[in-house]
Amino acid sequence: MAGVPATVFLPANAPESKAEKARAWGAEVVRAGEVWDDADRAARDFAAARGLAYIHPFDDPAVIAGQGTLGLEILEQAPAVDVLVVAIGGGGLISGIALAAKAAKPGIRVIGVEPTGAPTLYESVKAGRVIVLPEVTTAANTLAPRTTAEINLAIVRRHVDAIVLVTDDEMRAAARWLWRELGVAAELSAAAAVAAVATGKVEIATGETVCPLVCGAGTDGIDSPGRG
Repeated sequence: MAGVPATVFLPANAPESKAEKARAWGAEVVRAGEVWDDADRAARDFAAARGLAYIHPFDDPAVIAGQGTLGLEILEQAPAVDVLVVAIGGGGLISGIALAAKAAKPGIRVIGVEPTGAPTLYESVKAGRVIVLPEVTTAANTLAPRTTAEINLAIVRRHVDAIVLVTDDEMRAAARWLWRELGVAAELSAAAAVAAVATGKVEIATGETVCPLVCGAGTDGIDSPGRG
């Protein structure tokens, strides 16, 4: 939209549909490594070697602030929401939403959701420090960095009430429910919040209004194999 040249680095586990969309918007797409952390390292090296601006998807106050506008929009449109359920990758989305939502409505609860195969923030919060997972085993590629950043961990520890874990099959079942019942094509990662609510992993009191955030379009959650 700004007419600025962009190079997007994607790991091998990102679906080709994402690469095609980025190319359609005019970006050059480079595949690097198997998981997000590999692609991120290649992007940093590429930017440093050529003197280009590097934009981090979650370890950046401006990106976190931009993500926070979602929290404000939700409360503007649905001020009765008591519980926000948000998927976690590196932590940028939930950091921004938690900061904004709790500033606007201090009593609101914010619950994070991660895959059992990539519990990055879950383990970091438990350890009280940023940890690096030895591996990730989830197909939900946008929720699968091996590590987070200090800024995200600090915000999550202070403003996120709990983090729950869901399996890939639970996310697949939620994605298929979203498609069959609501006509919403959600990628596997985007169905994580709905999966957490549907499986009862989010504690909900009688009368509470809950908003699970569906954070990405795609068909991998609908088409991918699994028992869901």
